[in-house]
Amino acid sequence: MIIRNEKPEDYRVVEEMIKKAFWNLAVPGCNEHYFAHQVRKSEDYIPELDFVMEENGQIIGHILYVKAKLVATDGTEKKILSFGPFTIHPDYQRKGYGRKLLYHSLEAAKEMGYDTVAIYGNPENYACYGFKNCKRYNVCLDDDVYPVALMVKELKENALSGKKWKYIESPAHQMDESGFEEFDSTFEQMEKKYSYTQELFYIYSRSNVLR
Repeated sequence: MIIRNEKPEDYRVVEEMIKKAFWNLAVPGCNEHYFAHQVRKSEDYIPELDFVMEENGQIIGHILYVKAKLVATDGTEKKILSFGPFTIHPDYQRKGYGRKLLYHSLEAAKEMGYDTVAIYGNPENYACYGFKNCKRYNVCLDDDVYPVALMVKELKENALSGKKWKYIESPAHQMDESGFEEFDSTFEQMEKKYSYTQELFYIYSRSNVLR
């Protein structure tokens, strides 16, 4: 097993893997493969933190990062990171590969000087990696909203202590889907179905922590 930076010749293989991994997970179908395709074009995309994992020469995992920021009530700005999509091939899930890939990327982020990562994700998936709900770190959106799905991890102890922060995500995460159908038409076409995970996504993505 090796972890290395993604290369342009990997893009299609990675995008096919992403589609298979996310299909019918959050909604019937998925668009995460198109999202990854678009994020690489963003000014906030960080090539040094775009990694693939290989097993016996086959790509089985992928993660990419973009820049984001926190703004404190006193005007202080902090450059932080966000990642996604974070993908492990369906045949290799629940075997520890995701943990190895994530920790490798977080260590690389620390070496680049970043001390905080914030993501929108399923708390059941990320709490085990040391991510905590944003309210634990006094990180919110407008109007003191603390989404259940906004998870934060300090890469340096007390990096966020002593201030109240507003999370500002990268414009890269505001995806223009106008080219999605044409893009997706070149991939294997798969049947859209209902999954219970879609209901979990609906609940988590629309819920806030109140106290």
